[in-house]
Order: sequence, then C-alpha cells, then structure tokens
Amino acid sequence: MDQASSSETNPLLEPWTGPFEAPPFDRLKPDQFRPAFEIALAEHSAEVEAIAANPEPPSFANTIDALERSGASLDKVASVFFNLAGADANDALEAIEREIAPILSRHRSKTYLNEALFSRVAALQAQRDSLGLDAEQARVLERYHIAFVRNGGGLPPETKARLADIGERLATLGAAFGQNVLADEKAYMLVLHAPDDLAGLPLPLIAAAARTAADRGLPGKHGVTLSRSSIEPFLQFSARRDLREKAFRAWASRGENGGLTDNRAIAAEMVRLRAERAKLLGFETFAHFRLADRMAKTPEAALELLHSVWTPALARAQREEADLQAIAASEGGNFQIAPWDWRYYAEKRRKALFDLDEGETKPYLQLGKMIEAAFHAASRLFGLTFTERKDIPLYHPDARAWIVTGPDGEALALFIGDYFARPSKRSGAWMSAFRDQQKLDGDVLPIIVNVLNFARASENAPCLLSFDDARTLFHEFGHALHGMLSNVTYPMISGTSVAQDFVEFPSQLYEHWLEQPEILRRFAVHYETGEPMPEALLQRLLSARQFNQGFATVEFASSALIDLGLHLEPDPQSIDVLAFEKKELEKLGMPASIVMRHRTPHFQHIFSGDGYSSGYYSYLWSEILDADGFEAFEESGDIFDPAIAKRLYDYVYSAGYSRDPEAAYKGFRGRAPSPEALLRKRGLSEATTTETVGAEA
Repeated sequence: MDQASSSETNPLLEPWTGPFEAPPFDRLKPDQFRPAFEIALAEHSAEVEAIAANPEPPSFANTIDALERSGASLDKVASVFFNLAGADANDALEAIEREIAPILSRHRSKTYLNEALFSRVAALQAQRDSLGLDAEQARVLERYHIAFVRNGGGLPPETKARLADIGERLATLGAAFGQNVLADEKAYMLVLHAPDDLAGLPLPLIAAAARTAADRGLPGKHGVTLSRSSIEPFLQFSARRDLREKAFRAWASRGENGGLTDNRAIAAEMVRLRAERAKLLGFETFAHFRLADRMAKTPEAALELLHSVWTPALARAQREEADLQAIAASEGGNFQIAPWDWRYYAEKRRKALFDLDEGETKPYLQLGKMIEAAFHAASRLFGLTFTERKDIPLYHPDARAWIVTGPDGEALALFIGDYFARPSKRSGAWMSAFRDQQKLDGDVLPIIVNVLNFARASENAPCLLSFDDARTLFHEFGHALHGMLSNVTYPMISGTSVAQDFVEFPSQLYEHWLEQPEILRRFAVHYETGEPMPEALLQRLLSARQFNQGFATVEFASSALIDLGLHLEPDPQSIDVLAFEKKELEKLGMPASIVMRHRTPHFQHIFSGDGYSSGYYSYLWSEILDADGFEAFEESGDIFDPAIAKRLYDYVYSAGYSRDPEAAYKGFRGRAPSPEALLRKRGLSEATTTETVGAEA
C-alpha cells in the first residue's frame, strides 16, 4: 500500500458503495488509518457521552439500543486495520498497531468505567422483568451488564483508574508480543543447499521449498520457514537428523532469542498485570476471573477435564515413543527419540501400521478441491451456494472472494479465503470478520475471512495438502459458517461472540464432514489424473485417524495446563515464565521427546491479546461437544440429516450468543453432552487403547 497525500479524502470513513459494500481495499493506504482512528474515536466518545448524559430515565431504547448503534465508524476502521495487521502486515501498519493498541484500550476502559453509563445499565438490569423485553433483548441487556461489571463498573475511582492503566499496558504488551513472534518467523529460513539436504523429502514438498526460497530471494535453492505448513512436513520427512534438529530448535525458541524480539519479560509482565486486574475485580486469580463467564465456570472444572485426558494420553504417548524408539534402533540409530525425531519416525510407523504415508495421500488433497468439499458440505447441510467474485478488490492477490446465498437465493454473506503463507502474515490459521451480521437498522450482512498458511506450490502446480491441513481448512470454515449464518438483531451477540469454550464447537464439529467417505470419494481426486482416491487408500487413511493421538493430546494438553497454571498463580510478582513452564512440565511427567504445542514465549493464543488467556483448554472442552454432537448424525444414518441440520442451524450456527451455551447445545442435541464421546474420538477410552488397524477403524 502506497502512502497517501493528506489532501485525499479518507475512504475508511466514507460509505462503502462497491460490490457487497466491501472495504475499498484498492484505495486504502497505511497513513489513512491513524487519522481515521482519531475521527472515529472522537465520534464514538461523543456518542457514549450523550447516552450517559441523557436526562430521560434509562430505557432499553435510549441506552442499550443506543450503545449498540454507537461506534459504527470505529468498528469499520478497527476491523479493517486489525485484519490487515494480521494477514498482510508491513512496517507502517506495525508502527500504527503499537501506537493505537493502548489508545483503543484506554477508550474501551473510558466507556465501561463511565459511572453514569453503568448506572443506566444497572438500573435496566434491575428492572428487566418489567421492561417487556423479548428473549434476545433480555440476553443483550444481561451481556451488557456482565461486561460493565467485569470491566470495573461500580468500583471506586482509584480502582477504575488502575484498571484502565492495566488495560492500556496489556494492550501495548500484547501487540509487541505478536509482532515479536512474526519478526522471529520472518527472520528465519533454513536454506537447503546440497542435494543431500533434500534427502527423504517428497517431490511436492521439494517444489514448495523451492518456491519458498525463490519468494525470499534465493532462486535455485530450497527453504524451510517457521510457518507450521513448512516446518512440520520437513520434520516429518527429512532424513537429515542434523537439519531436523536445527529447524526444530529455531521453531521451538521463537520469542526467546534475546534482543528486541524476546518475549519472556513481556509474558511475565502480562501474567502479573492480569493477576492484579483479577484481584481488583474481586477474584482469587485471573483464571477464576476468566472462567467465571465461561461454560466451565471454574478453573477446577477445566483442570478436571485436562487431567482426565492427560493420564490416558500420557500412557499412550509413552507406548508410542517406545514403538518409535524401536524403529530408530532397527535402523541403527543410537540415540533417544528427541522432539525433532518424533514426526519423522511416526511417519515411518504410520506407513508400517497402515501402509500409509502422506506422500501417497497428498496428490489427492488439492487445496481447490478441499475448498469445494467444504462448500459442498455447507450446501448439503444449510442450502448454501458459493459464487466466486473476481470484481471485488481485496487486500492481497492471494485472497479470493465468494458471495454466499441461502436456500431462497438471497445473499447472506461475503466470504474471503486467504490460504497461502507469506512473510507479511502471522502464522497459524484463523477466522475473522470485516463486518459482523446484525439487523438493528436493516439487514447488515457479514463479511467473513479465513486466513491460513499453506505452503504455496511451484508455478502452475496445485497446492497439495496433508490431511491435517485439510482438517484445518474445514475447522476454520466451521468458524466462518458461524459468522456467515448468524441471524440475530444485536451486534453484541452476533456470530462468534460467544463463550470462549463454546466458540470452538461449531468449527470442530465441521471437521467431521471432511472425514466422511462420501465427501472424500467425491473431492479427493488426483491432481494429475483426476481419478478419485483408491478405495483401499481411502479406507487406510480413515483407519489411521486415531494414530499418534497420545502425542497430539499431550502436546495440546500440556500447553493448556501451562496456560491455566500461569494464570492460577495468586501472586506472580517475580515469575520467570520459562522456569515455571519447566517446573510444571516436570510435575506432569512430560516426556522429553515431546514439546508443548505452543511454548510460553510464542504462545500467541494467550499473549497476543487476551483472547485465549486461561482459555486454551476450550478446544478440548468444545471437543466434548463436537464429538458428542456428530454422533447425532451418525446415529441417524445420514450425515446430512435435514432435521438434525435444522436444529444445528437454529440453536448453534445462526443463534450467536442469544442463548446460554448449555441451553443451545441441549436444544440441538436434545440432551447434555457425553464426555465419553471425547475419549472415543481420540481413541483414549479403554475400548480404543489398543492401536491396531482394526481398532483404529
């Protein structure tokens, strides 16, 4: 994006009149954001002050409706800015992010700590039964009251001032944390110089590594970056143990390399500030504060779930490690299995157990076909149609856009897919919104984006995915559907604005459709011949679904336990996050051969902002719901059963936060979830602990 002259009008603040009223990305420039933020912040402040100072008695219309309508310009500017800062950052945007994050936090605190405004909301909450509210209005009022209380409403002025200071500092630290991880990832590439450096790598991975090196200015070489889609396949296939170790150590040490990008002090300060904030709000620890407004309710409930899977997962991981050690020994390897060995020997073991290797399945898992598969399942479940639009300007040439229409042919949403890794993009995969759905003043249709980091293939070759990559695509598209199908009136409860340990349910549930033979037979076709995946290969692929689940569960659960542990510290004034991590993992009996999925200095879920802090467990909590929920379709004998799909739409995908999550799940399933479904899904229950081809099926 080029710099703009100050004489130009600012398209961020104009009505967007292009196709689907999408942001005018082709007209946006970095230096437009700061003045747009300043104008939008002033506008929102004036709106909030007017609501708080209204001389009329509080009513739902003059307080809650008014709050929901306020800040429209700020929402527009912020949604565009932060999506670009994550998906296509540059030095200018990063500088603005560092400046604007604490300003936005201060503005948010000013709103929620406005005593006159809180008094109006509290008065309405006290009178709620006599206000004649419908169910959605009552829910929105409740959520506003909870938000004000949890942000310090009603507390003494000096406490409010300190809460505002803490929020501002946390925003600054969170922005720095994420930028530091991105900087470490951008700065590293393992260059593969000699032919022997490519030993063991399948041809598609070699082609992707060549494209990576060329994109980073080294044509003729091959490169491995710290993007998960680049490094994990390298660790899985590279026969060069020395190079695997080198790459893994760089991957595992992001955020702790000293210098300007070191995140250890940042993480420690964030833990301290969060603990202080929780105490000011009357909670024992930050974890108690966060979980009080979640399905889990208490840290003890989350810990109980994590430990219930940790014990069987650890036992299984230890058996898995012994099997990998035997393979290494049979090949003459005189070493203990290390973290950089696990994926390599696990791939060999998968081949031995299931006659299956990723190099055999990848040619059938084309990115384009997997996108089609995700769309097809949504069409069968919810009657959706996806029509690609090439006339809508987007923020990067990699991004693609589709208009989504419902069963009646009316437009429901604009969906943007941004699938390829690049240096300007933060690692990982996520769903976000450029605009949320609402109906407060006419239908406002959502603009939803999925951002992923798949390794781009060589020129004119299709991008081929691992099965895990394809699952990630379905997962993020499940989030996207949650945003696109939202059908509520109020922005406060729109789309994915739900409890953190419920938000992963729609996305994890959607992964199940990828694994259905009906889907794979249609969309898993060879990129050269167009032939469908052979039935024997398809069955072997599905039989291996629970393979390596001890490793996967230990890798995840250790991260979730460290997250909760850090935020259960009652007085973390002198905390050393790496010493804490080491001590806690030793207490858990963490195998030396497995490293946390997200080590503390690069744990962006919990430190790049506040999103999953004390909440990383939520993936596992939601997995109980998704495992139990998909069994409803299996029990019916039809994975697209219309009646069940209708309940899923009514109570989950379209409902936003209009219901309590427990009630929403029961409305869909007809009962509470069965926790045993999670253990069955991961192969950790007593009935599924023997790892054989038959049991895995």
